[in-house]
Amino acid sequence: MPTVRSIWNGAISFGLVSIPIKLVNATESHSISFRQIHLEDGGRIRYRKVCELEEKEVSGAEIGKGYEDADGTIIPITDEDLSHLPLPTAKTIEIVAFVPADRIDPLQMDAAYYLAAGGAPAAKPYTLLREALKRSNKVAIAKFALRGRERLGMLRVVEDAIAMHGLLWPDEVRAPQGVAPDTKVTVNDKELDLADALMDTLGEIDLEDLHDEYREALEEVVAAKAAGETPPEAPEPARGGKVLDLMAALEKSVREAKESRGEEPAEVRQLPQRKTSSRTTPKPAQGRKSTSKKAATSASASAKKSTATKKTAAKRTTAKKTTSASASGSAKKATSSSTSKPSSKSASASAKKTTAKKTTPRKRSA
Repeated sequence: MPTVRSIWNGAISFGLVSIPIKLVNATESHSISFRQIHLEDGGRIRYRKVCELEEKEVSGAEIGKGYEDADGTIIPITDEDLSHLPLPTAKTIEIVAFVPADRIDPLQMDAAYYLAAGGAPAAKPYTLLREALKRSNKVAIAKFALRGRERLGMLRVVEDAIAMHGLLWPDEVRAPQGVAPDTKVTVNDKELDLADALMDTLGEIDLEDLHDEYREALEEVVAAKAAGETPPEAPEPARGGKVLDLMAALEKSVREAKESRGEEPAEVRQLPQRKTSSRTTPKPAQGRKSTSKKAATSASASAKKSTATKKTAAKRTTAKKTTSASASGSAKKATSSSTSKPSSKSASASAKKTTAKKTTPRKRSA
């Protein structure tokens, strides 16, 4: 571990075991900070500590602590007053319990520190506590004092070191009342399936691959300004449209996530068409079906009409032929009667011939 200045020296109290340690910051900020300047001449703007009564600047050695009462009265509090407080954890990290890690609410997490062994004598008990934490799969809950107040901490193993996370006291964590939506919302299974598909598509990521893009862009701007160049212009971020259809938004998110990872587009079910579109847009298939149906009906009606016309004409023709045949037969019979009386055989033959003439047109008509 590189040499880092410790911010607190003390000991871990583990029952009757005392482990000398040094408290070291486990995190560091890479944020770019700015100074306030006078825009007119670029001069630095500084804050000075001034006494309100004397209206003069005072040094740090002349500054003490005071508590402001409700009526605005300042009550001085000295270091001697604070030294008499019952604070057994002033120089000790006192372990009070061992609990499963999932018992700790992440909302309570605060600053993180490394606990370094304070010299060779601390190596043995330090290693003992570290291995005990590993084997138990638990974390240690401890109390410690830092910067004038007692705090709560959680000890856990990080690689071969013991780390301590400052914890907020339970009464310092607000309840999430009034945060959740007041509107009653129902989520269906299809929406949950698409959300699961999106989660699976995004998958996991190595946190080491993540970096602060804003800080990098800001560094480029500072470097360009220092060199007298024009700062690069960053592309405008895509503006998210108003989400009108949650299912459509989820489907699009899954497709974009697949494409960004070089995978095939996600297989998602298409949404059913809205009723309004089906009312306004006629279906061509139905139109063709209706037209063909009308055409078929018209053709059938024409065929029936033609057939009926042919039958009527045939009947009229048959009637004319029958009438003509009857008249001819009567004329012949009258002529024969006036000249001579035919024998019974000739009369029978004539009757048969007349009958044949009458039935023949009917057979043709049929």
